[in-house]
Amino acid sequence: MLTNSRTRHTRALVTGGAGFLGSHLIDRLIERGHEVICVDNLFTGDKRNVEHLRHEARFEFLRHDVCFPLYVEADVIYNLACPASPVHYQHDPVQTTKTSVLGAINMLGLAKRLKAPIFQASTSEVYGDPAVHPQVEEYWGNVNPIGIRSCYDEGKRCAETLFFDYHRQHGLDIKVARIFNTYGPRMNAGDGRVVSNFIVQALRGEDITIYGDGQQTRSFCYVDDLVAGFLSFMDAGPDIHGPINIGNPNEFTIRELAEKVLSKVGGSSRLIEQPLPQDDPMQRQPDITVARQQLGWQPKVELDEGLDRTIAYFRQAIAA
Repeated sequence: MLTNSRTRHTRALVTGGAGFLGSHLIDRLIERGHEVICVDNLFTGDKRNVEHLRHEARFEFLRHDVCFPLYVEADVIYNLACPASPVHYQHDPVQTTKTSVLGAINMLGLAKRLKAPIFQASTSEVYGDPAVHPQVEEYWGNVNPIGIRSCYDEGKRCAETLFFDYHRQHGLDIKVARIFNTYGPRMNAGDGRVVSNFIVQALRGEDITIYGDGQQTRSFCYVDDLVAGFLSFMDAGPDIHGPINIGNPNEFTIRELAEKVLSKVGGSSRLIEQPLPQDDPMQRQPDITVARQQLGWQPKVELDEGLDRTIAYFRQAIAA
């Protein structure tokens, strides 16, 4: 249960609500007794992710693109709208930048009108290919501003700028979370993210594709832990704005992940190396000291347990 003034929030607006993360967040908000307006243009979101809420009286779905103004009433806003995997955000890079920047402007404008606290789902990609390891919030990053990933990286960096300028200029209550690699049920099987890629390839008996030699590292956070971090951040009160890293600090090489998935799924899949994509970061690990100290949050689900749950989900999804 919420333990502060935010218990009075009765209506939450979640942009990108039909996506992987957004749909899990909505589930938790409904459980807490909130009404939820789910906003999504379904570019990468999927209505099946919120189909189980179709008859829930406190749930409303609104198909809308956040690049355009939105006129609704809400007590709190969670801005999650943006393609978040390289396959999707590179498909239409101009639209990706528009979603991050115009979406932030429109949602911040709405929050200003409503005098509502607003949460921004930023990303560890703001650190680029980091020269500081693990990544702390004070690090400004090492980002290529004109590369094929820049539409996402720089779009999210600009969104952070807008959030803090609205806070300084208009006194807006903002929360900026930098999300590190997250996985779990409802991931899109074709979105190109490493966990879903490896699981789906193994379940289908295909070769598992590793980019580079597989020695680049990532830190994988299970979706339930991530959403708990979001809610802890929003519960923290109006004096904590971030940015705050939300992720699991346990670091694994990509090759280690592939081997774990293969051992759990079984079969005869081989590990196949492909060239490393441009600007693919070699290390990614959050320092979550701030989250521990200011939010009392840290992840609980270990990678083996989370992979078991995610594999079970994809077994059923592929068989359907």
